[in-house]
Amino acid sequence: MEVGLGSIIAIHKPVGPSSNAILTRIKRITGIKKVGHAGTLDPLASGVLVVGIGRSATKLLWGSDLDEKEYVASIQFGVTSTTDDEEGEKTQIAAAKIPSPSDIKNVLKKFVGTIQQTPPIYSALKIAGKPAYKLARAGTPIALASRSVIIDNIELLEYEWPVAKIRVRCHSGVYIRSLCRDVGELLGCGAYTADLMRTRVGKFSLDECLALEQFETLWNKTAPSASP
Repeated sequence: MEVGLGSIIAIHKPVGPSSNAILTRIKRITGIKKVGHAGTLDPLASGVLVVGIGRSATKLLWGSDLDEKEYVASIQFGVTSTTDDEEGEKTQIAAAKIPSPSDIKNVLKKFVGTIQQTPPIYSALKIAGKPAYKLARAGTPIALASRSVIIDNIELLEYEWPVAKIRVRCHSGVYIRSLCRDVGELLGCGAYTADLMRTRVGKFSLDECLALEQFETLWNKTAPSASP
């Protein structure tokens, strides 16, 4: 993978830092102010974060060749979360019955194609210029409108109650937290996203990603001149 001014690279974001924190680190390493990414990963998510370095590269980040994404997620059934992930306040749900693998597969099929999806209230979407998650944390009532998104395929990889692992191929704009929440709702047992990894963005796969430390080493070897 080429590293330099004007390049588009894939960073392996670990669980913990936000996507913007990763960009801040890259700006410090490179001395370049114009750095962007091709889609946010939540702090509790890990995996492929595609980054453009320099003005010319950031202009290319929203092209159709980076629109397709792939995720592997663990769904925790029998519990809901205010944030739709591990971070939120949990509520136990008494399921009428424990869903079978066939039950789960049949419900997953309902989310393949062009669907209407309501984003999590704890998200970076703006409401009157303010991120929804900030309003939610302040206790402000929030009602986000559903929107049209595209999911190409959902595969059930593993299942042992109360946890299922799925692989999702989709396009930009899909919230996996919303998907897992909605699957649990349809099954009547509630659910949230217990673990999330983005394994591909366009042509960039997880095994091609650089850790931040690897990126810093490569950048220092090339020692390009910084540009705003």
